Amino acid sequence: MLDFVAKNWWLLVLRGLCSIVFGVLAFAWPHVTLGALVFLWGGYAFVGGILALGAAVTGTGGAPWWVLTLEGLVSIAAAAGAFFFPGLTAVVLLYLIAAWAIVTGIFEIVEAIQLRKVIENEWWLALAGIASVAFGVVLLMSPAGGALAVVWLIASYAVVFGVLLVALGLRVRSMPKARFA
Repeated sequence: MLDFVAKNWWLLVLRGLCSIVFGVLAFAWPHVTLGALVFLWGGYAFVGGILALGAAVTGTGGAPWWVLTLEGLVSIAAAAGAFFFPGLTAVVLLYLIAAWAIVTGIFEIVEAIQLRKVIENEWWLALAGIASVAFGVVLLMSPAGGALAVVWLIASYAVVFGVLLVALGLRVRSMPKARFA
């Protein structure tokens, strides 16, 4: 399995780069309407869900296929909610994003625990999972925050999460090939 992850390290990097692009776009357009943010976030969650499902099918996530499948389905369901109900209020959107971040963060921590069984001292994915859970908890604690603050918080989370996944992908890529035999 680790050999397959090593050969497909670029999927981790691609997922991280998508997250970074999303974060940069959110920083660049802070006065975007909430409706546009709903669609932008929905696209991000959809792509993340598709990539998680791809990792489940190909076995590149370092976790059981069902964990990645569930993470992917939760992300796609959250995206569908954003697309089919674009008139959601800011509070409802924040709860949706918070729940998504907490659930995917928990699954990322589980994935990191599984990955630690085959790679010593691997903690990038665990940090990404902790960042996801912390982001969700912060949103739950202050759902009535200003729209600009929420955009910056979402953008910051996406960039940090993306950098951590890119770092994990590059770490896996740079590991000696003899470890995967």
